[in-house]
Amino acid sequence: MTTTTGTPSSAPSGTDDAPSPLGWSLAALLREWSARVAAACADVPHGGRGYEVLAAVTHDAPPTQAALAARLGIDRTVMTYLLDELAGCGLVERQPDPADRRARRIVVTGHGRTVLADLDARVRAAEDELLAGLDDAERTALRHLLVRAATGAAPGDDRCAVVARVVPPAG
Repeated sequence: MTTTTGTPSSAPSGTDDAPSPLGWSLAALLREWSARVAAACADVPHGGRGYEVLAAVTHDAPPTQAALAARLGIDRTVMTYLLDELAGCGLVERQPDPADRRARRIVVTGHGRTVLADLDARVRAAEDELLAGLDDAERTALRHLLVRAATGAAPGDDRCAVVARVVPPAG
């Protein structure tokens, strides 16, 4: 049974003649994941995108502003404003690059690490809520299988950049 929009209104029947639910399933999960992550990150400048930037700055070697913009697929001008707001909240700071005094490295602050740990926990809780219909073993298996499938489909992709291209920035 389908709705007027063509999406399944109930679980797939599992019959060989039924249409593949993969596209709908992935789109529905991504839509709901995006909304829940945006809500979990609402108090950070630029919401989910601010979270992505803070995570990238924290987990990678301190990137230059230009490299960070390129990695996340964010326009350099937009990145400037985003970093200004994150710096204004004491989450990151710009430091001179010792190898090139014209460039600035983006470095997470202690406060930024604390905020990111809280955001990571909130995002994980939002993901667990999204997958509440699965038990712990199924959630673990799903995450593992999705990573394997995505890595196989796009082996050279930067995960943060892919999310930035697919998920529209919060308004």
